[in-house]
Amino acid sequence: MVPRPSLGLRARLLFAFALLCVVTAAAVAGGIYVQARNAILQRAQDAAVHAVTSRLEALYPLPSAAPGLAELDKIAAAAIDQNSFAVAVYREMHSPLGPPLGPPGGRWRPGPPVLDLGVISPELRQVVAGGRTAWQRVVVQGAPILIIGTPLLIVEQDRTTRVSGIEVYTARSLLPEQRSIDELAASVWLTGGAALAFAVVLALLATRGVLRPVRELGWAARLLGEGELRTRIAVRGSDELADVARTFNNTAAELERHVKQLREMEADARRFVADVSHELRTPLAALTAVADVLDEEAARLPEPAGRAARLVSQETLNLTGLVNDLIEISRFDSGVAALALNEIDVAELVRATLRVRGWSESVHTELPPGVTARLDPRRVDVILANLVGNALRHGEPPVSVRLSADPHWIALEVRDHGPGLEEAVLPHVFDRFYKASAARARSEGSGLGLAIARENARLHRGDLTVTNAPDGGAMFTLRLPRRAHDPDGGPE
Repeated sequence: MVPRPSLGLRARLLFAFALLCVVTAAAVAGGIYVQARNAILQRAQDAAVHAVTSRLEALYPLPSAAPGLAELDKIAAAAIDQNSFAVAVYREMHSPLGPPLGPPGGRWRPGPPVLDLGVISPELRQVVAGGRTAWQRVVVQGAPILIIGTPLLIVEQDRTTRVSGIEVYTARSLLPEQRSIDELAASVWLTGGAALAFAVVLALLATRGVLRPVRELGWAARLLGEGELRTRIAVRGSDELADVARTFNNTAAELERHVKQLREMEADARRFVADVSHELRTPLAALTAVADVLDEEAARLPEPAGRAARLVSQETLNLTGLVNDLIEISRFDSGVAALALNEIDVAELVRATLRVRGWSESVHTELPPGVTARLDPRRVDVILANLVGNALRHGEPPVSVRLSADPHWIALEVRDHGPGLEEAVLPHVFDRFYKASAARARSEGSGLGLAIARENARLHRGDLTVTNAPDGGAMFTLRLPRRAHDPDGGPE
């Protein structure tokens, strides 16, 4: 599964700070805006209702309970000021009307203060007809309007009141209040933007303070992973990041100490193997001479003694091979292994390796002529001998060696047609003392041959790999540069 891309820690911190700021600013500014808007409108509404009521009180007592058009016009004129319109209604009559309210652009048209009855809702008229003062806010052609409906009452001699049937509707523009609300909204947006910018600055400062120790920790961890065991982090302060840095330093110190101990133990073990191997060479030389004599006389000895003589000879040869392999491995470990480079014909080298060991008839070869390379013939011979010998011992015929080349590299493929290697075995084929089957006889090999083969390939700046062929069998591929260089100092 492909991991989904994720934001970095800096981006996440910036996003969290910005989101917190936006949410907080929106909540606070939104609440303040709503309260201020309602307060502005309520104050304008209360002032308008009080002004209309005060002006209408000057009309009492009414000159007539059944006014005509002229009286309705006077009542409407008494209810208005320079910022409002009014209409007086009595049953089916009303004072003169002018053009509709709220022309485009939100500006009042010049002329007498009049009101269009079409903008008065039936609900408002029903409430006013019942004897109560009421109001409503409407928007006409984009202009906000406050309409106030007031009934005129008649007071009887017994101080009781009754509805006269005269209704006065006053319209007042709310454009000044709307402008104030718009300015308030603009201030809210500016405040929110400033708060967001401030939050981003705070986030940058916070991420800088938090991420610097994290980056230092990541840098130190990479160096530690690359083998720089002396890497340490400067501990600043006493917070959680300082605790992490202190823990990292303690862990690195312990790791350095343990690795030093392991390296010393490994060096001691390698030195011990090298010393023992060299010390064994002298007695093994004598044993080999004796074993050769026993091997020659084995045929003339009685059967139990002859079989014992042959066994001693074979085990002496195996022990000699093991000691030689150990000495060779110790040279690689100590870094003293060197190349003796020569310009060689690779195909001829392969034929010589097979011919010396008597494998020419058992191995099929594909060796194009004219492929030359600057290599160490002895070490390439060791590699081929190990690969072909393993294929003949543990694989099934036919065993083949195939040579290919390009201008910079040569490749030698050694394969058999047996069952191949198990998947669990493949990663460990080149490990030292590793054997694919625990049931193999002890005398079949030391388990160092393939390890030595790979070390020789790497000494040439090449490599040795193994896979299972699609049609069966194990296939070892040796890749070497055509112009190998001595690790100690360039081409010889």
